[in-house]
Amino acid sequence: MTEHHPPPPTPARTGRLRALLPDLTPWHSSADFRRMWLAGLVTVFGSFLTFIAVPLQLKELTGSTLAVGAVGAAELVPLIVFGLYGGALADAMDRRKLILWTEAGLGVLSGMLLLNTVLPHPMIWPLYVVAALVSALTGLQRPALQAIVPRIVAHEQLPAAIALNSMRWQVGAIAGPSLAGVIITVAGLQWAYVLDMASFAISVALTVRLAPSPASHDADKPSLRGILEGARYAWSRKELLGTYAIDMAAMFFAFPTAIFPFLADDLDARWALGMMYAAGAVGSLVVSLTSGWVSRVNRHGRMVVYAAAGWGLAMAVAGWMHNIWLVLLFLAAAGACDTVSGLFRSAIWDQTIPDELRGRLAGIELLSYSVGPQLGQVRAGGMAALTNVRASVWTGGLACVASVGLLALSLPKLMSYDQRTDEHAVRMRERRAAAGGGAVAEAA
Repeated sequence: MTEHHPPPPTPARTGRLRALLPDLTPWHSSADFRRMWLAGLVTVFGSFLTFIAVPLQLKELTGSTLAVGAVGAAELVPLIVFGLYGGALADAMDRRKLILWTEAGLGVLSGMLLLNTVLPHPMIWPLYVVAALVSALTGLQRPALQAIVPRIVAHEQLPAAIALNSMRWQVGAIAGPSLAGVIITVAGLQWAYVLDMASFAISVALTVRLAPSPASHDADKPSLRGILEGARYAWSRKELLGTYAIDMAAMFFAFPTAIFPFLADDLDARWALGMMYAAGAVGSLVVSLTSGWVSRVNRHGRMVVYAAAGWGLAMAVAGWMHNIWLVLLFLAAAGACDTVSGLFRSAIWDQTIPDELRGRLAGIELLSYSVGPQLGQVRAGGMAALTNVRASVWTGGLACVASVGLLALSLPKLMSYDQRTDEHAVRMRERRAAAGGGAVAEAA
């Protein structure tokens, strides 16, 4: 019998495959980007352990959907206040130092959760207090994390760097929740907090090795006037306002993760709780692993809108499903849509905002992509208490689709944004080219 072998891959087929794979140029060209990527990976892994542990611990202590959803309320005010101040700090001081000290502080807070958990009778109020403090430190840190990337990555490599950072988050978001269920079941809640502390220690060790990222020589001290200057700039850019508004609407209406423990009970699938938290990240990872196409898209605003509407629709369908595997499938689809929206939001931000305003604008960005989820947890918990868990999920998804559609109609500049011709993107390309075009980072 003649043995048949499959034909070898053609150059065209190989080229199409490579075009889908992530662009690794930022990883190869910037040592500081590699360090930040690895530090972020271990931190995301540990933080997701705690992200699962806190609502699960509250559920065990209170049995209340409202009590679990109230974590978002405890986090909201610190996030708003310290997010705006953190943006001003990121423009006024060394961004590396700000990242380093806040990372160390977050590790200490994980230790406080551990101490409360090992008490003979763990208390409820420390969970809310630590959640508020974590939110404050996160507000201080995230603008610096966002603002430092354009300094260590070349302008033309920013979409690829955003995709790689998104993939890093997704790997942690899959591994963290998936292992959290096993770790908590086998070893107890305390081990989730122990591993979170260890992840922050590793991240601090990597962050110490980053090159300094000092403020501009003419940077002003953090002040209310400086924050307002950033807000005025954001208001003058309607396409930026559109990215903020779309994301806040999507997260407010369709971010039901706080009630996942109750949804798992409703589906008679408590064993799948970790998978429910990880499902969105699985969909996100699929997008990131095939993100080679991102750099070839120019109409970023439209992609933000379409993907945000897709997120809401997928969440609505997940709320209608009674089969756990279908729920997981549509949660993964929602995660894929959210990542597409996030990639193009970040591309608009990073490629058009001047460096001297980047920290303050990153503080406003933090409010858009963090305040929305916090309010969304409150909405989801409150709606579940008034109706039921399923209604909270599917009505939120439909409200997301409707609100995104209305915002798109109201913000034509977002829909018409094209990174090839937008005046702000063109100006930033010219500025980077005049400065040498490279990243302020040690090359590989």
